[in-house]
Amino acid sequence: MKKFKKFYVEITSICNLACSFCPPTERVKQFISIEDFTKRLDQIKPHTDFIYLHVKGEPLLHPKIDKLLDIAHEKGFKVNITTNGTLINKNKHKLLNKPALRQMNFSLHSFDGHEGSKDKLGYVTSVLSFIKEATSQSNLIVSLRLWNLTEDNSENVVKEQNREVLEIIEKEFDLDYKIEEKVVPGSGVKVAERIFINQDIEFQWPALHEEEDDGKGFCYGLRNQAGILANGTVIPCCLDGEGVINLGNINDANFSDIIEGERANKLVDGFSQRVAVEELCRKCGYRKRFGK
Repeated sequence: MKKFKKFYVEITSICNLACSFCPPTERVKQFISIEDFTKRLDQIKPHTDFIYLHVKGEPLLHPKIDKLLDIAHEKGFKVNITTNGTLINKNKHKLLNKPALRQMNFSLHSFDGHEGSKDKLGYVTSVLSFIKEATSQSNLIVSLRLWNLTEDNSENVVKEQNREVLEIIEKEFDLDYKIEEKVVPGSGVKVAERIFINQDIEFQWPALHEEEDDGKGFCYGLRNQAGILANGTVIPCCLDGEGVINLGNINDANFSDIIEGERANKLVDGFSQRVAVEELCRKCGYRKRFGK
């Protein structure tokens, strides 16, 4: 029985922002139903204890996010949510004191990534207000993300934009240092109990129109992670946002059978030989982080 450390259950394909770093999905806009969510959790339960309510889309848009968290708790799952944070005031009553909620990741780079964003101070302050309240009432872990750095960190505009955000955080937590002096790309800096700042290089979503590489290398897709899109498509990793590597649909077949299917096994066997057999994998820059 394959076990996954990370499992992505997309609950909506809809987002309220249009960020420059995140290509819009071409899939049908939809929210997962309570019935389908429940069925999917039952099918994946033997394979994981941790679920992420995200691939594409903004999870806090789901009108029944509180009910989904309750169902996850009933079935013994711990939940991670990645959000742009713009809807946190509207939805905090649905999130506070939910025992299933293990971690929340706030993509603070969404503010400057979305053209037309207004009131950065109000946005960041609302996120910080929520996490202070939530972490005081529970063991929630929080990651505040600025994943917009360039390879050589030479983009002055990005530096200035990030400094504005970091300054608000520094004041809110009464820090006596500048965060960027301590943060290392790809890792976090602890600013308070269970609250971390993470900065990293902006990655490019893999797409079939991108340039193909030599196909050598390794990936943890279908080894420590897998996912299911809102429409039921089973995918090998969280970066296949369009379901290009369609391993099967959970509405038509059992999840356990899908991940033991021919396409799934070829993908895993290929990476065992350090070869990307899927075209999308050969066009994924993130794969290169694992070396040759």
